[in-house]
Amino acid sequence: MSKIEKALKRAATERHLALVPASASKQSPVSEERALMPAAGASTALELQARARSSAAIALMRESTPKKTNELAERRIIFPEMGENPTVKAFREVRTKILQATQGRNCVLMVTSVTGDSGTTFVALNLSSAFAFDEGKTALLFDCNLRNPRLHLLFKEHAVSGLTDYLENPTMDVGDIIHPVGIERLRVIPAGGRREIPAEYFTSVRMKGLLDSVRARYPERFIILDSPPMTESADTQILADLCDYVILVVPYGTVTQAQIDDCVKGLDRKKLLGIVFNNEPQVPKFGRRR
Repeated sequence: MSKIEKALKRAATERHLALVPASASKQSPVSEERALMPAAGASTALELQARARSSAAIALMRESTPKKTNELAERRIIFPEMGENPTVKAFREVRTKILQATQGRNCVLMVTSVTGDSGTTFVALNLSSAFAFDEGKTALLFDCNLRNPRLHLLFKEHAVSGLTDYLENPTMDVGDIIHPVGIERLRVIPAGGRREIPAEYFTSVRMKGLLDSVRARYPERFIILDSPPMTESADTQILADLCDYVILVVPYGTVTQAQIDDCVKGLDRKKLLGIVFNNEPQVPKFGRRR
């Protein structure tokens, strides 16, 4: 029985959200604190300068009007006051696994799914929030699902400038499309104006330059891409080539083993961090690998 089949069987039995590591090899446990330690000799002058910029940027990312906890709860967004809530613990554990994989360094992470309505935005948004819990980190969440965008709903004025506006307008500054959402240390780039051929945006030099720029400028910034389903859009494969890692969301009980296998085969196994089996997004639990 394959590792994915075992995970499916376990998910069917335990009925929870679980991240199944893509690698089958056993690894020694690494604490989150150890994962955050820089590699020997990594503190170059350029890196120290970048970290100084990061500290200043984090200080500027305080919210003058943070969202209230009841607003966050209504939108199904985790927040520190939830304490040991299973949802919070689940996303913190996913965050820790990412930090272990990157050795604490920032990255561009794509969250995609097997099919639509799998909870991709839920996972991407709450994973971003989990990174923002840490006062030494920030998260930047992109809405790359240009055919079915959802992150603009976080704003009172839904028609905010976003990704496609920036990619179409060479004179627009990246600061014009990065928006606060009432959560400290979390910023969102919405999809922007909807267009008919999204793939053309993702293959542009400006898109690659944007990702490289927002990642390189601040070493504490984790970039998360809320992406279309793999079975419904060719855009996802293009985005996968631009990112460092991928998390695949699988809705429990609504897809076949063959669909999951096809998606896994379509991804670079070195980039695939794991598979999230998402059963009940409202109250997810996180299952450890056995």
